[in-house]
Amino acid sequence: MTQQREAVLVTGIGLIAPNGAGLEPYWAAVLEGRSGIGELTRFDAARYPVRLAGQIDAFDAAEHLPSRLLPQTDVSTRYALVAADWALADAKIGPDDFDDYEKGVVTANASGGFEFTHREFHKLWSQGPGAVSVYESYAWFYAVNTGQISLRNGLRGPGSALVAEQAGGLDALGHARRTVLRGTPMVVTGGVDSALDPWGWVAQISGGRLSTATDPSRAYLPFDAHARGYVPGEGGAILVVESAGAAARRGAPHVYGEIAGYATTFDPPPGSPRPPGLRRAAELALADAGMTPDDIDVVFADASGVPDLDRAEAEAVSGLFGPCGVPVTAPKTLTGRLYAGGGPVDVCAALLSFRDAVIPPTAGTTEVPEDYRIDLVRGAPRPGPVSSALVLARGKWGFNSAVVVRAVPAP
Repeated sequence: MTQQREAVLVTGIGLIAPNGAGLEPYWAAVLEGRSGIGELTRFDAARYPVRLAGQIDAFDAAEHLPSRLLPQTDVSTRYALVAADWALADAKIGPDDFDDYEKGVVTANASGGFEFTHREFHKLWSQGPGAVSVYESYAWFYAVNTGQISLRNGLRGPGSALVAEQAGGLDALGHARRTVLRGTPMVVTGGVDSALDPWGWVAQISGGRLSTATDPSRAYLPFDAHARGYVPGEGGAILVVESAGAAARRGAPHVYGEIAGYATTFDPPPGSPRPPGLRRAAELALADAGMTPDDIDVVFADASGVPDLDRAEAEAVSGLFGPCGVPVTAPKTLTGRLYAGGGPVDVCAALLSFRDAVIPPTAGTTEVPEDYRIDLVRGAPRPGPVSSALVLARGKWGFNSAVVVRAVPAP
């Protein structure tokens, strides 16, 4: 007989997105259809072919973090630190709840500290090496969010950082779950990204997948006949995950749900006769959760907005669940694609779907090709019981990740 694994539970959430700083403001915006996409204002983007972004406005890191941290952190790290603070406060984890080495950190990041590095390189070129901040040695690095969250909160257990573009955030959650199952009772995990400075902006444009539309309401239309690419954004989510036993022992005030399954695959090289790996990732995640497609109430799609990739995802979903066999949604049309932050934000939306018995809609998309054969939730939230979700994410160059989350029955 196979021994049953202990459940890994989400007990705290900190979320910051273009349409809402904080879990409840974000969720209210999603259900009301309020978008955070608009003209990029961090710099003069008039000369660039892409000018729309999911930008976080009205957020002052100095109101949330000690002044000593501001000179040593990129904007993405500031978002990560604040989101981690909110998640730990939401979970009501105190300093005596766990020993230092019982607390780990696993985060994902796709862009590194673009804004910080751009500024310091400008100093290097214009003023010489003596003007460059000593913090540049690590503020640019993909692992810095894991390090800074660990230092700020005394989390001395296992620490990891993952890089897989849009898929990385789900990879972080999956690795955090594995870390808990291996014996670390509590892990802070998730993903955050930001690259809305000129250097980061050019890097994103060079990928060839951004929408050049100028109307924010029509720029990012995944699964639409008029899809033309995606709008990038910034932000993400940090979650507290605990073993069921640890949560029960400390009397965790609430449980959002369980991270029940996870898998990752890699696409074959271009020109290969083998199929893309997204469906296989979904199948493996379901198997890891001990579930079947019939057990899933909703799919939170990767929703690239690139026609060929949308079609491939629609084929994966309809092939696994049957034609229009499960509701599909992509609330990221209100935020843009957040890279490493996107998957964790979708997981948070799925968990709130359980709580409020509603599936959020996919804003903007109106004309889904019939041969996609997917039941895309559009127009308005769809009410009804929701107790399980499959969350999908793909990163450029072939990364595929899938996470299954499910509701936990009330005691």
